[in-house]
Amino acid sequence: MEEFDSEQKMEKENLGTRMDPPIGEPEGSLGWVLPNTAMKKKVLLMGKSGSGKTSMRSIIFANYIARDTRRLGATILDRLHSLQINSSLSTYSLVDSVGNTKTFDVEHSHVRFLGNLVLNLWDCGGQDTFMENYFTSQRDNIFRNVEVLIYVFDVESRELEKDMHYYQSCLEAILQNSPDAKIFCLVHKMDLVQEDQRDLIFKEREEDLRRLSRPLECSCFRTSIWDETLYKAWSSIVYQLIPNVQQLEMNLRNFAEIIEADEVLLFERATFLVISHYQCKEQRDVHRFEKISNIIKQFKLSCSKLAASFRSMEVRNSNFAAFIDIFTSNTYVMVVMSDPSIPSAATLINIRNARKHFEKLERVDGPKQCLLMR
Repeated sequence: MEEFDSEQKMEKENLGTRMDPPIGEPEGSLGWVLPNTAMKKKVLLMGKSGSGKTSMRSIIFANYIARDTRRLGATILDRLHSLQINSSLSTYSLVDSVGNTKTFDVEHSHVRFLGNLVLNLWDCGGQDTFMENYFTSQRDNIFRNVEVLIYVFDVESRELEKDMHYYQSCLEAILQNSPDAKIFCLVHKMDLVQEDQRDLIFKEREEDLRRLSRPLECSCFRTSIWDETLYKAWSSIVYQLIPNVQQLEMNLRNFAEIIEADEVLLFERATFLVISHYQCKEQRDVHRFEKISNIIKQFKLSCSKLAASFRSMEVRNSNFAAFIDIFTSNTYVMVVMSDPSIPSAATLINIRNARKHFEKLERVDGPKQCLLMR
């Protein structure tokens, strides 16, 4: 890990205009708007009160760790503004006596991904009164132009029938207003289920949700804030929103083959979600991406507490060498090598030389080129 003194200068040069509105002017209420070049994708985050929506969002987008979500409340806005995220709150959030964060009405956040791609995230409060309003007076406003609906279910909910009723109401509104939207269902808080029962319970819930979702298709994930499943689900969701992902994957494959890497992973810089990867050799741990995301993100957080900035690291043993480094203005790259004859300096030079090419690929309206084999 290197202390990177000029990181702020580099971010100013590379990250473009910050997402924050002028002080005192939240987006949407007083005229602040995103740049015209941004490709905005509306994402609805919905579910009953106490299902865990705000906690998972704070972990993914605001660098919280799981144990800190018990004291979220209104402080989440401070953490969101410390990143390149603009957030405006229609009303407010409170923490109840048992530590559940309750979101009232809709909180809007803008999260920049890969240059021009911006996630317009709507965290919708789950109280009954608000849910009913979403399907009546606010129906068109909430469900129009939606790219993705993420519906969160508390696996131990005592009101499963009501949860399913609200979910079906969401689907009816989506079918009417945004029929091409992608649907994701997160069966959350799976850590509360006995380990030997998790597969069975998730399979039953998944079958029910897919049946209820027809004629729409839904993808289901089991999630918990206490393990890698949360990162796996959100990585899969974000992957669906990247406009040039196939070209990105093709170039990542060519890059891996050129430098003779076992595996190459591309992480989004702020969230450390895996957005693309290519492997030349089989790996044993199918959850390795999400574990790495979690570990590195917490390491970055530890660095910031020491007034240090994380830029890169190298991990080496007798079997492999792994390099994690800033790749483009919006990504980190991880390169895994098992050939001991390839020196570290050569791999680092190859990473540096590939940066400009991948910077061009990140621009939605940029030139469509391919990294060619030599």
